[in-house]
Amino acid sequence: MSSPDPTTAQIFRPTFGRWLTIAIWALSAIAVVSAFIQSAEAGLRATPWLALLSGAVWAAYWRPEVAVDVAGVHVVNVLRTIDLPWPSIQRIDTKWALTLYTAYGKFVAWAAPAPGGMNAARISRKAATGLPESTFGPEGSIRPGDHPDSASGAAAAVVRRQWEELRDLGFLDDPRLEFSQPPIRLHRGTMVAGAVLVLGCAASALL
Repeated sequence: MSSPDPTTAQIFRPTFGRWLTIAIWALSAIAVVSAFIQSAEAGLRATPWLALLSGAVWAAYWRPEVAVDVAGVHVVNVLRTIDLPWPSIQRIDTKWALTLYTAYGKFVAWAAPAPGGMNAARISRKAATGLPESTFGPEGSIRPGDHPDSASGAAAAVVRRQWEELRDLGFLDDPRLEFSQPPIRLHRGTMVAGAVLVLGCAASALL
């Protein structure tokens, strides 16, 4: 299963994570400049730590996404991307985050957390229409995590709509899997960069 084609895939990325990343980057840049104004030594000590923080926020809040195309669902998490073909998907849940129960096991999408606390209470009071039928529970009930105003619900709606279309067309009646395990790609660049920055932080502590 290949990577999603950005020209045809429906891609979900939470906007909050992107705004948070931009804010952290801006504050980190200001902090680095301020440290170097204080002294070169202070700047050298601060830079690796702020770079590590900025990189961690990018990996955790900017990069993750859920991409849906004709081949299946591509879950891009912090350290790996999991490609889940449509025939493998058995159930879609949003209790804590968008969670796909498949023939390969359970996979959680980092990019689509369910709302918590006050956000869940606010969202649960809103009406929701036009959602895939598998979204609704008994008597048309809907959980806050399934509401399209939540990150988990918005991503789940995209996945469910495509999954239901394939189901109704009969393509999922006799599921056959090409692989015994889902294709998984580790984000080696992220891992290497993180390790280098950790070493940089250790070195800066010795200055």
